[in-house]
Formats: sequence, structure tokens, C-alpha cells
Amino acid sequence: MSTTALSVVQGSYTMAIRAESWLAGQLLADGIPIADGTETRDRSLAVPEQISLTIPRRESGYDWDPGLDPAHPLAAFGQQLRIDYGVDIGGGQFEWINRGWFLITDSSCDGTTVTVTCAGLLSLIDEAKLISPFQPSSTDTLGSIIRGLIEPALTVSIDGGLTDRGVPLGMQWDTDRLGAVTEVLNAWGADATVTADGYLYVAPVLDVGAPVQAITDDRDTGTVVQWQGSTSRDGAFNVVVAQGEDSNGNQLQGVAYDGAGDSPYQYGGPFSPFPIPYTYQSSLLTTVAQCRSAAAAQMKLLRRQAFRKLAVSMVPHPGLVAGDYVAVTGAGLTEALAVIETMSLPYSPGEQSLTVRVL
Repeated sequence: MSTTALSVVQGSYTMAIRAESWLAGQLLADGIPIADGTETRDRSLAVPEQISLTIPRRESGYDWDPGLDPAHPLAAFGQQLRIDYGVDIGGGQFEWINRGWFLITDSSCDGTTVTVTCAGLLSLIDEAKLISPFQPSSTDTLGSIIRGLIEPALTVSIDGGLTDRGVPLGMQWDTDRLGAVTEVLNAWGADATVTADGYLYVAPVLDVGAPVQAITDDRDTGTVVQWQGSTSRDGAFNVVVAQGEDSNGNQLQGVAYDGAGDSPYQYGGPFSPFPIPYTYQSSLLTTVAQCRSAAAAQMKLLRRQAFRKLAVSMVPHPGLVAGDYVAVTGAGLTEALAVIETMSLPYSPGEQSLTVRVL
């Protein structure tokens, strides 16, 4: 987003939504007349992105009811929507922020309104169960396995911060394609997100970063309407045990402790006098170092589900996505680093909701 648009979204503004429909690389329609909708993202889900849209059946002489036409722009036969969120930056000029590509999973018409449901592109992987066992070759690596399981549905981009390595012989995944991808990512200490351009970006699991936006309830400059905190012991592990096996069949183990001084679940702290372990096993882990690295990454992933969280209601910010870091001022915090775990962005005037995890 430009500095102008960033300034505009700090207060009330005029917004708009536009969408294109594509099928097999061909543009079917642009200017789809979206009357309302909601975009939700949740990093804890296998497919984080979900979209719901309402569209008038007839607009400018065109019938947006897909009926039985498999090539209709709103049919659910491989059609993908590219959705942009527009911010009026003055004089009726809009700056358009790409929210991403989404697969249409359902569409129906009640006579006057068409309802469309979309999901993130990882749904293509989630639904594509393996029809025969997937067995890596002797030359395969963690990166090539992910590419073999994902492409050509999505193009895979691997961050240079990851060190690729080979895999032990005898590995096999029977049915769950996305589950296989998740197992490889976990063993690699990696995370994967679908970018706005529709690529699968694979990068190291991180739990720190520079904030892309400050959110505050300051009376003069803030956009936050309400804060609501929540805590839970559910899933609050303070030790991760990652287990593997070397080429001789010897059992290996690596352990990661929650040792952060400001963590309420810190091992050896008041949370519990005992270790609360989460055990993870993978045949892809063939050295103690790999087990330790995987355990440390898994600890960071577990913190996404159990930690200090705030529910935020605010003026919509179309530049934010789940996984972004923000600086929080309010609810007793001052410029505290936090990460967005879930979010809901309205496609009509209204409030945006976030769940942020305070780091």
C-alpha cells in the first residue's frame, strides 16, 4: 500500500471491492458486482482462507446465476476469483490492494441473489488425495518432495533461509497429500503460506519480525474500537519432544523447552511444576540436530494456538493478512509486538476483527 492509502485507512474512508473470474488461465469475467461479503483467515487451519460473497443475480443485463453452465464465471468447476479491495484516496481515485486468489467451492441462487463460497488455493491440495502411495526416490530432497506434492496446482517458492537435505529411503505417504506436505514442513522447521499472487511460499518458522502496522486505541490517531483479551491452558505445552530414527534403526530424540523469560508457559515457571510435553515423531528426522531443530520449530507453531491473545475490533485495514506482525498500544500494552493469528475483513462498510497473539 502507498503512504497515501495507509494514511487514509487510519480513519473512515470509502471502499470498494472488485473481482475477476479465471478458468484454466483464461479470464472469464471482470467487474463482478459484489454487493457484500466477508474474508476470513485462520493460521491454525489447513486451508486458512475462506470467502463468502453475495452478488445480485442480474446486473447490467448479465445473469450472474451460474445455473448448470460449467463455464460460467461463478461456477464451481475450477473457477478462481482474484479479489481486490479498493481504498478511495481522494477525488474518486481508488488504490486497489490485491487480497489474493481463491477457488470457488460453492455457488447457489435464491432467485434474486447469488451466494458464492470460496477457499484458499491450498484446498486444491487438501481435496487431491493420493490414489497410489507417494514414494520419494533416492535423489529426492525435502524441497523436491514438496514440489512433487504441490505443483502444478501452485508454484512453490522456497526461501533461501532453508537448507535443503535428502530424505531416508523407504518413506511413503498413502492417501493424504496435504498431510504429507505438513509432515515435510514440520521436519524441515518450515512454514508455508499462499501469497497474494498465488504462489506457495515456504520459509523457516519464525516468531519475531518487524511490525508492518501500529494499532492503537488512541483517541486522536487510533483505529481500534474495542479490545478483548483471552487466555487458556488448552494446548499450552512447555516442552516439545521430536523423535526420529537414524539409518541403523537407532531411536533419536531432540527436546525444546519454552525458555522465554516473558512466556507465561515458561518451563520451570509458575505455570506448572512439571513439564507439559508435546511429542512429535517423523521418519524424516535422522539426526539429533534435526530432531532439535524440528522441536524448536514445533514449539513456535504451538504458540500460535495457546498464548496471550487479544481480540481486536477496528477500522478495516486491507493491507493486513494473518501472519503479519503489528505493534499494539492499548489494553495495558505499549508498542507490544504481536502477530495476527485470525482475521475477518468485511467486503462492505463495517468493522474488521483480528485475533493477535502478544509475543
